[in-house]
Amino acid sequence: MGVMSASGMRVGVVGAGGIAAPHVAAWTALGARVHVYSVDGAGALASRSGIRVVTSLAACIDEAEVIDVCTPTFTHDEIVLAAAAAGRHVVCEKPLSLDHHRAARLVAACRTAGVKLLPGQVVRYFPEYEAAHRMVHDGTIGRVAVMRLSRSSAMPVAPWFADPELSGGPIVDQMIHDFDFARWVAGDVVSVYARATGIGTAPISAHALLRHENGAITQVTGGWGRPEAPFRTAYSIRGAAGGLDHDSQRSAALRWDIAGPSAGGLLPDFDEVDSPYKRELADFARSIREDTTPRVTAEDSLAALDIALAAVASCRSGRPVDPKEVRA
Repeated sequence: MGVMSASGMRVGVVGAGGIAAPHVAAWTALGARVHVYSVDGAGALASRSGIRVVTSLAACIDEAEVIDVCTPTFTHDEIVLAAAAAGRHVVCEKPLSLDHHRAARLVAACRTAGVKLLPGQVVRYFPEYEAAHRMVHDGTIGRVAVMRLSRSSAMPVAPWFADPELSGGPIVDQMIHDFDFARWVAGDVVSVYARATGIGTAPISAHALLRHENGAITQVTGGWGRPEAPFRTAYSIRGAAGGLDHDSQRSAALRWDIAGPSAGGLLPDFDEVDSPYKRELADFARSIREDTTPRVTAEDSLAALDIALAAVASCRSGRPVDPKEVRA
């Protein structure tokens, strides 16, 4: 997927925390006219990035055609609903919300307003994950039987992450990326069995077993570790005709085991500045200007949230949970 310019597009970024920086860098590289609003940190982000600060959410929305929500999860509702009511297209970091019905309300509000909503499921734009999806769906490794996905990092610095009532913990905040990828590759999930470990009532690591509608099985492991822990992602995918392995700490991030000639060109060509965030936001800019559907939809993110919420429910109940149950 080639990168398309967002030249001249007026983008208001709400929030100035860690995730805002790559969003601002991507929009700026795409040629957008970016301003930022945040209750704290906006000045520092603006000075580093060469963008303009506005002093209220209302001004941020009024001066933009796209609002990019990079705030803590528990604040998403108010911002997304205000942007939709003003007729602004919305990018919203994942998860959309911590509750199915609240997230569905955001999706419905954007649909009713006739604006597009892009959830921040950026993993679909990472080359190793994009290549795996393509190789599964073009039949290169045959029908998927088993996937093992993992994601780990240091505990986020912002204190709200440690409160599962505010962040959802690693299951909802972090592992949702792999739940989305699992569904993207192997299809809808009909059962989730999960276990979590942690300190007191706050989980810091979890394991989830997903059963897909087509019979495939996915194991997902995630967690937050000590402050010096490196960020690491990995997957192992096995199909009837071969397998794929990825580990972000390997020198070769993607390995494959398939029959036949050398599988050249598995990874798309990326230049050094073509970040997954840039590709993600370029896809959204294209969807706005050409009225197309981006690679990840709001409905995709809602489905991934349902899987995450089913995992949380399974941890509490000790039984497998169908994602449909969290919609009741």
